[in-house]
Amino acid sequence: MASLRRVKVLLVLNLIAVAGFVLFLAKCRPITTKSGDSFHDIHPRAEVVNLTAHGVSSIQDAVLKRLSLLEDIVYRQLNGLSKSLGLIEGYGGRGKGGLPATLSPEEEEKAKGPHEKYGYNSYLSEKISLDRSIPDYRPTKCKELKYGKDLPQISIIFIFVNEALSVILRSVHSAVNHTPAHLLKEIILVDDNSDEEELKAPLEEYVNKRYPGLVKVVRNQKREGLIRARIEGWKAATGQVTGFFDAHVEFTAGWAEPVLSRIQENRKRVILPSIDNIKQDNFEVQRYENSAHGYSWELWCMYISPPKDWWDAGDPSLPIR
Repeated sequence: MASLRRVKVLLVLNLIAVAGFVLFLAKCRPITTKSGDSFHDIHPRAEVVNLTAHGVSSIQDAVLKRLSLLEDIVYRQLNGLSKSLGLIEGYGGRGKGGLPATLSPEEEEKAKGPHEKYGYNSYLSEKISLDRSIPDYRPTKCKELKYGKDLPQISIIFIFVNEALSVILRSVHSAVNHTPAHLLKEIILVDDNSDEEELKAPLEEYVNKRYPGLVKVVRNQKREGLIRARIEGWKAATGQVTGFFDAHVEFTAGWAEPVLSRIQENRKRVILPSIDNIKQDNFEVQRYENSAHGYSWELWCMYISPPKDWWDAGDPSLPIR
């Protein structure tokens, strides 16, 4: 807490310094008066001319250098939050680019228990950065589409129960990293009465310090199940649009704009983005080809080939009904 307070104090002091510098420049600007139809500058002191002409760049360099140093200090403080949990931040490391991540033979032995517990390799997940890069599989035409700046804001809601902490936090980091800030209203984590201690105080302390004011945690006092948990998240949401996700996902760039644009056109729409697969053993990101989502008569979710008229249109950026 003391280190966090020092960072806050440094931020305030640097903001004051920058504001003072701006005011200083405003005071030192040349005075312009009108004489007939022409304008000319009055410089009461030659030193002012020298300062405005030659000294500003050096002062700006000094301010930028100071701000860069402050940024490094803040990043180290924030990165230290994940280290205290035994986790990693940054865009490199194992699994970078959505490639398969691996463990050493010694690590493989340690991973067996957690793998059976969670249904995926949670031990390996802890060795993969919370910010890892993943491939952008969007068709070229999708990347070229332009969207207005007045799109509605979204509240992203994650539902979890006894999920691995690293997987939950990677979902949060991924949402923040790949959702435009002006479109992301908040992230809501709904805990459907988990038993794991790391999902209690450690989770709340991390998100409150790492993303203050952006991430909310809602806790059910008893196990409610998926749909009731989603409703609790919806009750806490303040965004114009709500998006419901499992807490073991990773977002790609440009995911939000087409979704919000479609809903802006018709608020009654329910949109389901194309979902690629993250393999449970090595966290490789596996592309799913163009498909619609539907259900079998047993209500199992399934992927359906798009209808003929969609294929005939020859435009992979079109939505699939």
